Amino acid sequence: QVQLVESGGGLVQAGGTLRLSCAASGRTFSRSFMGWFRQDPGKEREFVAGVNWSGSGTYYADSVKGRFTISRENAKNTVYLQMNSLKPEDTAVYYCAASTSSGNYEYSARYWYNYWGQGTRVTVSS
Repeated sequence: QVQLVESGGGLVQAGGTLRLSCAASGRTFSRSFMGWFRQDPGKEREFVAGVNWSGSGTYYADSVKGRFTISRENAKNTVYLQMNSLKPEDTAVYYCAASTSSGNYEYSARYWYNYWGQGTRVTVSS
């Protein structure tokens, strides 16, 4: 069982930065693939970034590549999303997710994740 709690959201101007954190409880965190998704009202929840259990492999949506960085600290049971050069279109609720699935990485698929946090809102003003 993994419980996830996101923090760090807020209001920021375009071009600004935010750092999201996701604190996890449970002994399986260090073996879980972790992802960040986001959802704007009326839109589908979309993949943003993912990181494998060791932190050696990171994956990004094209829309955030070069601006966002995902990382994790297994000793602290925490995964981060550093967001730079924020744009108004980055406005959304951001969700942390964990996958304990084995086999091929399907990191951009919502169904591949079996644990989700409650989300933290990010608003980017123009």
